[in-house]
Amino acid sequence: MSDRGGVVAAATGAEALSTELPVGRSAGWWGMVMFVATEATLFACLLGSYFYLRFQYGPTWPPAGIGAPNLLTPLVMTAVLVPSSLPVVWAERGIRQGQRWRLQSGLAATMVLGVTFLTLLAGEYVEKLKHFTMTTDAYGSLFYLITGFHGLHVLVGLTMIGWLLAASLRGGSFGSHRHERVRNAAIYWHFVDLVWVAILFTIYLSPWL
Repeated sequence: MSDRGGVVAAATGAEALSTELPVGRSAGWWGMVMFVATEATLFACLLGSYFYLRFQYGPTWPPAGIGAPNLLTPLVMTAVLVPSSLPVVWAERGIRQGQRWRLQSGLAATMVLGVTFLTLLAGEYVEKLKHFTMTTDAYGSLFYLITGFHGLHVLVGLTMIGWLLAASLRGGSFGSHRHERVRNAAIYWHFVDLVWVAILFTIYLSPWL
């Protein structure tokens, strides 16, 4: 019995258990990556539908009565959203080093930029709705569906970042060895930024080509 007890103790001891911990990426990381891959597939289908309908419609695109999109607002939106990944990276690297102040300031900066982007998007909708709506034609449907779907993703990302910021300000358990939630939110935010670049070229720039 003593030998059996020794075997059990060896198999369940701290040293043995530590060697059986998962090696590599965590389940949370893989979950976020798979979720992002699924969302990327949806956006790819939407953008593919846009180009399909454009080439099927004929040489005039957008359809008659709808002018090519004004580039000023979307370029300003791009200048606001794409650089917002930088403070996220700064925040993530800061908390890896145990610097909570970098986490808080980086997330706060991203929040400001993200809210500014959504405000600009809302202003653009107000202007666009004077000329066409989602039910006007195929172009209107795709324009509002693609940009609105992306705006929803920005809102989800801001919710994640806002929750992390609030938790860190309340003294949440973030540190050099506890930052997976920050990393996962950063992955999602980088995805949102990259999708916007694809939308910029598809919706706003391609009609001018």
